[in-house]
This record gives sequence, structure tokens and C-alpha cells, in this order.
Amino acid sequence: MNNELRLARAYLSRVAEPPAPGLAALVDRVGPLEAARRVRLGEVQPDVAAETSARRENDMAAADLEAAAAVGARLVIPEDEEWPSWPLLSLSNAFNRGLRWAAPPLALWVRGSPSLGDSLDRSVAIVGARAATAYGEHVASDFGQGIALAGMTVVSGAAFGIDAAAHRGALSARGRTIAVLGCGIDIAYPMAHARLLEHIADRGLVVSEYPPGVSAAKHRFLVRNRLIAALTAGTVVVEAGRRSGSRNTASTAGSLGKRVLVVPGPVTSAQSVGCHALLRAQAADLVESTADVLEAVGAVGEFAAEPASSPKRATDGLGDEALRVHDALRARKELGETAVAADAGVPLDRTRALLTDLEITGLAIRGDSGWRRA
Repeated sequence: MNNELRLARAYLSRVAEPPAPGLAALVDRVGPLEAARRVRLGEVQPDVAAETSARRENDMAAADLEAAAAVGARLVIPEDEEWPSWPLLSLSNAFNRGLRWAAPPLALWVRGSPSLGDSLDRSVAIVGARAATAYGEHVASDFGQGIALAGMTVVSGAAFGIDAAAHRGALSARGRTIAVLGCGIDIAYPMAHARLLEHIADRGLVVSEYPPGVSAAKHRFLVRNRLIAALTAGTVVVEAGRRSGSRNTASTAGSLGKRVLVVPGPVTSAQSVGCHALLRAQAADLVESTADVLEAVGAVGEFAAEPASSPKRATDGLGDEALRVHDALRARKELGETAVAADAGVPLDRTRALLTDLEITGLAIRGDSGWRRA
């Protein structure tokens, strides 16, 4: 029966272009086997027919499973133990609220040996501009490395710029990272990242909603973004233009009730305009370090950040009168005790005692004609 289910879901994953809300609702209602039978026969309601009629006779389920196996991939279905049920519940809930773009995937093509569900138990998405700046790539790599060292999985889209830097940062820490593709599991896109995708599959996972052989297309990356947002506890946007896929992912994450975190950039940088817009709209929280990210997305108390501390000053800890006496001293001119007392507004006897204390702590120096600041 499991093989029949896998074949049915393989067929359904190709027969309609994701997110296919009508087909998703049909599968929920009658199950994948009956849904596949009805789709093949064309015995479906109009919305499902609109999604499936162009491909319903194109049954490549067995061939797709073989093509996936040829590149070391497998089809993970909701009936499998490794299916990421908890992360994807956010999509199901949004879909049930009427958000049709949030239809959950019918199956996921996965390349790599770790369990998909286990890998996503503690995970963070890092996304950003393809045409990233050196600053953005440095931050993304640093965050990817730090998050991986903390034992969390770094999820991104394997694109140029921020995505690639985040993946490489996680790999440099020998941590786990997941690339979610907007094309078939057997296609290296972009081609220049073929080696990077190999490394990701060796240590983590490459995931796609699209069956083998499906080419990359702009609309597929936007659909893919909902998975990146849904599969993780939070999304970090390192750089994003005013209109970008990264802002789309951030907005999707917010709609799904996930944490949205933004790294600020120079106000002169066009690549940070989208980040700053999210902050102004109060649609995201600002993060400056890996520690900020971990505190935001980790379990309660798991990564509690140390309180920020200001640089220590030599005068920290001085009382009010001692600080006034110290401020009354000059660095290059010696002053008599009476002059210091008058400037500080502290009684002369008290000034003399405080000057001695300041001398002991190295903050004041007694000279031949008076006192000066150390």
C-alpha cells in the first residue's frame, strides 16, 4: 500500500502546478489514491479540473521515482515518518483560513541522507539579495556559521548572494543546511552552484516540491518561498530590495505566524531598502548578531542572550561627589585643593579626602603645586 501511495502522490505532484489549492483540498477530503483515480478520469470539480486537465494524462510517477533515485533522491510523503508535519502545520492552518497560496505540498522530493523532519526540528531560514554586497555576504556567512555551530539547521534557496553565503557559512562549521529549490530535484540551478549543491546534499538536504526535470521559472521561486518560510522557526532577511523575493519570503513568514528578523544596512544601500521598510512597518524585529537570532527563534530560555554591557570607564563606580571632584581636575594644570573644592561644590575637608582616594585608585596625581587628573 505504501508503494501505491507513493506512486499516487508522485503522479499528483506532477499533474498540477503548486500550490494547487483545489487539488490539495481534494486529497484532504478523499485521500491520495482516490484523488489520483478521479484526476486520471477527469471526474473532478471545476477548480481541480482547471489545475489538472492539461497534465492529467501525463502519468510519469514511476519514471519520476526512478529519475530521483538516479541522483540519490527520494520522494517523502505525508504518510512517511520523516514528513515535517509540525512545520507544515502553519501552511495547513493558513490554507484552512482561506489563504489559497498556502496550500501545503502534496509531497517533497528530497536528496540527502538525514531525516527531513529531524533536520527541521530546529531550523532558521536566511534569505536575501542575489546581488548582495560584501557586507551582506559577510553577515550571512557569519550568521550561517553561528547558527550551525549552535546545532540548528540553516535553510535557504541556493541562489547567488546571500543564500549561497548562508549555506557556505553553515558548511564551514560542518553543520547541517537545507537548500529548497524552485525546480526539479535533479537540476542544479543556478548551474554555477552545482558543486555547492553537491556539498549541501552530502551534509544536509536538497528539497523540492517539483518532480525531476521541471525547469526553473520565476513563478516557481515565489511558490518555493512559502516552503522556506513554513519549514523554519523564523526567517532572517540580510539584504533585500524594495521589491524582492526575500521580502516576499518575509511577508509569507509573517502571515504564517513565524518570526521575521531583519539585519539593518547602510541607509545609502539600495540592497537594504527592503529590510528598512520591514522595520518601519513593524513587520520584523531587528537583529545584529547570531546571538540575537538564536534568542529569537530558539526554545524559551535555550539561547538567552547576555545583557548588553557598555564599555567600562575608569570613573565607573565613583560616587556623585567623587565624580564632581574628578571632573574639576585638569589634565595639564595643577590646581590647589581650595580651587578644586570651589569648582566641584564639595566642602574642602571632603575634597581633600576624595582627592586622596582618587590618587590611590590612579585617577588623580599630586604635584608640587596642587592636583591634576591622571
